[in-house]
Amino acid sequence: MSIQRRPHGGVRGSGLPRGSVFFQGTFGRIFRALPAAEFSDRHLSELARAMTAEREDEPTPETQIDPEENQGIDAGYTYLGQFIDHDLTFDPMSSLLKLNDPDALTDFRTPRFDLDSLYGRGPDDQPYLYEDDGLRFKLGNPLAGSDFDPNVRDLPRHGLDGQRKRALIGDPRNDENVIVAQLHATMLRFHNRVVQHLTRGTRKPNFTEVQRVVRWHYQWVVLHDFLPTIAGKEAVHRVLPHLEKGRSIYVRKPDLRFFKWRHEPFMPVEFSVAAFRFGHSMVRPIYRLNTNLLGKGKGDPVNGRKFILTPNDNAQGLNGFREIPRAWAIDWSLFFDMGNDPPKIGVNRLQKSYKIDASLVNSLGTLPRSVARGVLSLAERNLKRGVSMALPSGQAVARAMDIEPIQDDELRVGKATRENSSKNKSLTEISPAFADNAPLWYYVLAEAQQQFRRDDTPIRLGPVGGRIVTEVFVGLLLGDSHSFLSQAPSWKPDPAFTTKGKFGVADLISQAIRA
Repeated sequence: MSIQRRPHGGVRGSGLPRGSVFFQGTFGRIFRALPAAEFSDRHLSELARAMTAEREDEPTPETQIDPEENQGIDAGYTYLGQFIDHDLTFDPMSSLLKLNDPDALTDFRTPRFDLDSLYGRGPDDQPYLYEDDGLRFKLGNPLAGSDFDPNVRDLPRHGLDGQRKRALIGDPRNDENVIVAQLHATMLRFHNRVVQHLTRGTRKPNFTEVQRVVRWHYQWVVLHDFLPTIAGKEAVHRVLPHLEKGRSIYVRKPDLRFFKWRHEPFMPVEFSVAAFRFGHSMVRPIYRLNTNLLGKGKGDPVNGRKFILTPNDNAQGLNGFREIPRAWAIDWSLFFDMGNDPPKIGVNRLQKSYKIDASLVNSLGTLPRSVARGVLSLAERNLKRGVSMALPSGQAVARAMDIEPIQDDELRVGKATRENSSKNKSLTEISPAFADNAPLWYYVLAEAQQQFRRDDTPIRLGPVGGRIVTEVFVGLLLGDSHSFLSQAPSWKPDPAFTTKGKFGVADLISQAIRA
């Protein structure tokens, strides 16, 4: 797995991973002149073990605030990020077992915020995803248990009784866990709600019209809700300065300093393999789906809460690729601020994501085999994927962005909590091979962790990670000739869908449940 140094001699620069093909559907590089960081398998495995938290047999009771929670980011944004990722990237051909050339990889997901993970190839080519009218999506079986939404539905599924019933959706990865599966199902309902909203008497909208309205509202959520939440408004305004004071995008022009392309935007490996994997650190070990699962029945491990994943794929975890149990309807007011002034503790509280830091929960150390093959540690998979894609070090990227790299003794491995911060090992204590040579994915997490001051300090992406993610998001929107930012940069969401003139993921969900 480790990358061997080339012998001296030859043409200067010939060993650099400069490749970046500039046509639709391929991966490429932002920092094409930076050399690949080199690590041994052993050192990466040691770092992965250090980044994986010990198992907690008794998660923090809901009568207390968990110090690992990120008070600036609600729990639902973890899975909104997963949904966005699946909309942008899908690479079934890449392998941890060989050095991957981004030029040879194909992104089977278009690098655009176009919801092809939702729409698939459309009603003409995949009619089984749609109702007979060719406009509305088919929905799955009703689910029960949510006081917030009595009409929750599973994904539409197929399969014989007694077998695992697989989802009939545009991207099978959106069935990886129960939470992202129900978010996908909510997006199906939002599409149907738009059909309902655009229907005027006997006049029905056409599919293309509905799809454009849905996509533009989704893109607005990505740009105006998700991105400021995880990177901060200031990071967004630095790249799109016109948003800060409501000026024209042609007066205050976008500032894309690093993500550049010739014809069509590509999918940068620095983003897909490193920076946008920050969400893995936000995963909680346990979630409450609704307040009706109170632990009285069998299989409810902690007062009705469920582990995010279990290695043996049993009913105690929110593992996916199967029919969702009927009582597991999700209550989105436990995952996003739905404007209901939720309490900070108790079973009705708004759950928070875990902090963006150099620690992953224990359950991600042994992924179920329904999700992964071979290496089962998510941290180890991420670190070794970075090597296989010849990513530069975090410090090299920081210098290329004219950002002062974090000193080695300040790069720590572990949780951003008062209890753990003083005893977290430095990266170089894991191995001296990491001196001024941090894996990019780890560096993005450790950079965010520099913001830690107290247990309740909100933590967002730092200057390197935040800039990469923001530039790629904005670049993909600008490079898509059909996005609202390209076709109508002053466009705003339908007033019927907004709350006090604002539209975010909570408003999208509120509209979806009306369908």
